[in-house]
Amino acid sequence: MPHGKPAGVRCVQLTAENLCGIYGHPDRPEICGRLRASVEMCGTTTAEALAYLARLELDTKPV
Repeated sequence: MPHGKPAGVRCVQLTAENLCGIYGHPDRPEICGRLRASVEMCGTTTAEALAYLARLELDTKPV
């Protein structure tokens, strides 16, 4: 996504299994490489992880 990923838009690089399709590739965005998952972020289920991401996107959405 050349101009960044807008809040609420699914990353075009995610596979059907929600895995990064360009993991380990040199064109992977720097921010993705710096992101370190935590228990707080991932929760214990996919639903908890997605809820955390939705909250994060709302909290950081430009006004």
